[in-house]
Amino acid sequence: MRGLLLTLSLAAVLAACPEPPNRPEVRCADACTVQAKDRCSDAECERGCLFVLDRLVEKEQSTVLGCIASGKGPCDDRAWAECAVRVGPHADGGPGVPAPAKPDDE
Repeated sequence: MRGLLLTLSLAAVLAACPEPPNRPEVRCADACTVQAKDRCSDAECERGCLFVLDRLVEKEQSTVLGCIASGKGPCDDRAWAECAVRVGPHADGGPGVPAPAKPDDE
């Protein structure tokens, strides 16, 4: 009985804790619902911002959201992915292919 009470108390405390507003995906979703309101729903903004979290951490939120807001078609994973690969150091496709390895006997 004591274990059940402890578990319920812990669940109640965790449920009462709001999500911190300073997380990158939360800030992105808030900005997306304003900037891309004509293209994306609130749920699509939340999902998209989680989908491109690596770009948000790289401080590319404004570029990605600008791309999303100006895009055409659905606000789906494909749209978010296309916008995420066209920013920052990833815009040029990354480094070239390395030269083939030389055999050990040379």
